[in-house]
Amino acid sequence: MLKISEIQMDMAFADPEVNFEKAKKLIREAAKTGCDVVTLPETWNTGFFPKEDLSEKADDDCSRLTEEMSSLAKELGINIVAGSVANKREGKVFNTCRIFDRTGAVIGEYDKTHLFTPMGEHEYFEKGSRLCCYKLDGVSCGVIICYDIRFSELVRTLALDGLDILFVVSQWPDIRMPHLETLARARAIENQMFVAVTNSCGKAPGTVYGGGSVIFDPWGECLAHAGTGEEIISAECDLSILDGIRSSINVFRDRRPELYNVNK
Repeated sequence: MLKISEIQMDMAFADPEVNFEKAKKLIREAAKTGCDVVTLPETWNTGFFPKEDLSEKADDDCSRLTEEMSSLAKELGINIVAGSVANKREGKVFNTCRIFDRTGAVIGEYDKTHLFTPMGEHEYFEKGSRLCCYKLDGVSCGVIICYDIRFSELVRTLALDGLDILFVVSQWPDIRMPHLETLARARAIENQMFVAVTNSCGKAPGTVYGGGSVIFDPWGECLAHAGTGEEIISAECDLSILDGIRSSINVFRDRRPELYNVNK
């Protein structure tokens, strides 16, 4: 059993100082639920995303993120999937997630690989080039960021590495919220894993974010669902159900990869 608490955060646009203090406060609140894992949404340090001074607002190689989240994870004795931050590294800005275990160690890092071209993300951020799998309390996990969830090939690749829980951190707009829920449920069912989506809420210039953070089990059943405002939701993921699901409908055994060509 792994208990997840998701922080559906309404961040201040282009104000890292306010957002870091708020995130730490909300993590402390979430930890009171007795959870094993706390999650944050996408680019919570800056919002999505200040174009004029993104590089100046971005974290410096995740230095502040690591200093503050590492100490908090260790103090509270929890795992933290620290959403993602605008992150400056080697003169480029990445959309980066880091994962911290209960000791405060960094056990995973992921740069968003699919950048959202309709909002010009590709013009300001650099694409990531590696996937991310890690273990939380012995449970096989992975993380993707927002737009990534539309790419089923990415999630299936992670699933083939034996994932039990997929964390999705996002800033998904309210106008397309039915897409997010449908995609998350589909990824859970087709890959026979838990899918935990942590979305943002509130407004940024030109966009309203939809909230609706959600946790699905491998049957596609909803374990917890947020509304549209800032809140913390929690659910216990009963990992003992995975073997039964995977043996009763063994989609991985019945795959025909020799017929698939995703390189067209």
